[in-house]
Amino acid sequence: MSIACPALLLSAPASGQGKTTVVAGLARYHRNQGRTVRVLKTGPDFLDPMILEQASGQPVYQLDLWMVGERECKALLYQAAREADLILIEGVMGLFDGTPSSADLANRFGVPVLALINAHAMAQTFGAVAYGLAHYRPGLPFAGVLANRVAGPGHAELLAESLPPDLHYFGWLPRDGEITLPDRHLGLVQAAEIADLETRLERAAALIATTGLAELPPPVSFPALNVEPPPPLLRGVRIGIARDTAFTFLYPANLDALRALGAELAFFSPLTDTELPAVDAVYLPGGYPELHLEALAGNHALRAALRRHHQAGKPLYAECGGLLYTLESLADKEGHRAPMLGLLPGHAALQAKLVGLGMQSVILPEGELRGHTFHHSRLETSLAPLTLGRRQRAGQPGEAVYRVGRLTASYLHLYFASNPEAAARLFLP
Repeated sequence: MSIACPALLLSAPASGQGKTTVVAGLARYHRNQGRTVRVLKTGPDFLDPMILEQASGQPVYQLDLWMVGERECKALLYQAAREADLILIEGVMGLFDGTPSSADLANRFGVPVLALINAHAMAQTFGAVAYGLAHYRPGLPFAGVLANRVAGPGHAELLAESLPPDLHYFGWLPRDGEITLPDRHLGLVQAAEIADLETRLERAAALIATTGLAELPPPVSFPALNVEPPPPLLRGVRIGIARDTAFTFLYPANLDALRALGAELAFFSPLTDTELPAVDAVYLPGGYPELHLEALAGNHALRAALRRHHQAGKPLYAECGGLLYTLESLADKEGHRAPMLGLLPGHAALQAKLVGLGMQSVILPEGELRGHTFHHSRLETSLAPLTLGRRQRAGQPGEAVYRVGRLTASYLHLYFASNPEAAARLFLP
């Protein structure tokens, strides 16, 4: 049995074309028409989904044929089709970038591709770029093209004239600072920190109404898939999860996996809470601890509670920003340094450029898991790693994984659903 639902995958020639802004505006426009819109994000990402969740009013999950897996992607799409009037998928980087790419995903599930092209400083070459995206891979389901950041009607006319007759033109969006989303060193600014985000979303939705995207795309058939729940290895286990503006990088699928394994989740804030909830294990996810050094360092009570948790031999799993929080100290990009938890020997500092990027798997004593890394900090430690990650593409060794007692920490963001049983063992008392 399958379910048909209108669906569109929005991609581009490269990053920085405005995909998230347009997908968010598109989701908000159709939501405003009374439709249920489910948005999914291709590839690993935490920041774009925050914007897309606010735009659509629905949680945003990842789709990636390697990290998430084809079977899980199929299940996520089927579930979305059961609930939604429209499915939108935001691509990652350029349409054909990565292995697997957004084009691979579109091909596998038959979702038509809308190519968004930043037409700033471009005229008739727009047609050549559009033609290349549409024809580079024979058989790719291709819906058409939308021009973004257009100077005005005259510019838009030049762009439209450049397109070959077999390419559908969905229209154009103007250069508009009122819808542009602010960014910083890891990507977009978090949704909760953009004071006028609602205004920007509504403005983007109003612009979408002037394009061909105001009409629903044709339906796509998504086949049913029954996924067996994992064994309840974490039944009776209460996991404390850090969640505030310093620690926000949490996949909804990771929380779903922990609940499916039987865990009870309790959230706390390392910024403001003075006590750790009564928990059997702790999860410190990624985020921006470097932007909150004084508050984290000054919360002596919570730091002491986390140290007592570790000294008691209870599980503590930390990734990326969580790893930085477990160190002796952390410095921001201006060089201001503050003490952290001191559970792992070592110090880290923010760098001017990206330090780690890409998909990786890791074989732990608990089992093999997949995930990714993306960070601007560099760590110096005397501690020998427990193991190293394996890059999806052959080359240099991946990220180090450190272990001290029941603390496991790494720059890797793991996707728990890639091996729920292994993930469960990280949190078992």
